[in-house]
Amino acid sequence: MTAKLNLTLKVWRQVHAKAKGEFKTYKVHDISPDMSFLEMLDELNNELIRKGEEPVAFDHDCREGICGTCGMMINGQAHGPERLTTTCQLHMRKFKNGDTIVIEPWRARAFPVLRDLVVDRGSFDRIQQAGGYTSINVGNAPDGNSVPIPKTQADPAFASATCLGCGACVAACKNASAMLFVGAKVSQFALLPQGQPERAQRALSMVAQMDEEAFGNCTNTYECEAACPVGISVDNIARLNREYIRASVCSNVMP
Repeated sequence: MTAKLNLTLKVWRQVHAKAKGEFKTYKVHDISPDMSFLEMLDELNNELIRKGEEPVAFDHDCREGICGTCGMMINGQAHGPERLTTTCQLHMRKFKNGDTIVIEPWRARAFPVLRDLVVDRGSFDRIQQAGGYTSINVGNAPDGNSVPIPKTQADPAFASATCLGCGACVAACKNASAMLFVGAKVSQFALLPQGQPERAQRALSMVAQMDEEAFGNCTNTYECEAACPVGISVDNIARLNREYIRASVCSNVMP
């Protein structure tokens, strides 16, 4: 039988966005190593509810590593110690009996804390709305291979499109930069024929919105790539820079 874990949790508690937050310490007992990290938090919340206390608020949805809403800092690492893993996919066997685990929300000006571990990531939505679309009326799904796309373009476009929009790149960056996220969203369209009509305008608009949301600048430490749960490459940042410079020199395109 696998030994159960007894852990000390230091969890960030904040009643609402304007309230002063603080870390509170909780003990959890008999945690199965096969539990996910969110299941462990469920156990904590069940115990808090039994005691008549407020449960810890945290984001989650699919719990399958697809949606990216479960993001939180675990011992100073976005999504925890396991690489290429979302918080919901992180299992408690990555921790040892008696460990102390510090759990806090994303720390970024552009991601204000709403409550406890929940942050407002609406800034990402607004960036995508600023330019993450195409004007091409694609109609019904076309027959396979009806629009030939070289594999050298299709593969990186697909890789860029796998970005979850979880915000781990921002949380891990010392400058709270969103360049990896924006780079991925610009790249997935720039590499495909359907994305060409708005290509220049998209780069200008999304970068302008990113700046308006008060994200920091990129200083190429690559921590964003290391923290990304799906391994989005910093090549997307280089591509974003090229797309932005290219669009900036087009006299007929205004931000």
